[in-house]
Amino acid sequence: MLNLVLFGPPGAGKGTQSEKLISKYNLVHISTGDIFRAHIKGQTELGKQVSQIIADGNLVPDSITIAMLEEEIKQNPQAKGFIFDGFPRTVAQAEALDKFLTDNNSAITGVIALDVNEEELTQRIAKRQEISGRADDAADKLKKRIEEYFGKTIHVLPYYEAQGKLSKVNGIGEIETIFTELSQVIDNYNA
Repeated sequence: MLNLVLFGPPGAGKGTQSEKLISKYNLVHISTGDIFRAHIKGQTELGKQVSQIIADGNLVPDSITIAMLEEEIKQNPQAKGFIFDGFPRTVAQAEALDKFLTDNNSAITGVIALDVNEEELTQRIAKRQEISGRADDAADKLKKRIEEYFGKTIHVLPYYEAQGKLSKVNGIGEIETIFTELSQVIDNYNA
């Protein structure tokens, strides 16, 4: 089973690259952001809880996020693998994901970090906000999300580096060039 964590700050291109990787490697995409948005749109009990948390630019508590992820994985028993987008965001989440996968005779194959500087991120998100109007892309919320990433989330990388599972890819450039680099990293996992 090929289980990948695609890592990077908001606007790094995780969603764009995930779509291409899913198609090429026949993976199931698990995006915590998409799951949260679906619950909010469906006005589920969970959606109501996370709506305000996300609107304020805060991270949803681990217990809620992990329960939702486990549910998504269990709904796809025939999957050849998963690509985790936007998760884990803390070492505690990484440990919980490892435990859940181990309990289900699986593991994270590799973690790929898309390297993008803050200036590029700000430009990309401003462009995305014009198009999508996503509430979490508003300037004040974006600043908080980027600070959250560089202040907290980035500390997950050494956790996976210690396991020998971390690779870094330059996230600035042509989409196809970045995709080719990601594919080479993944093909090395399969070799």
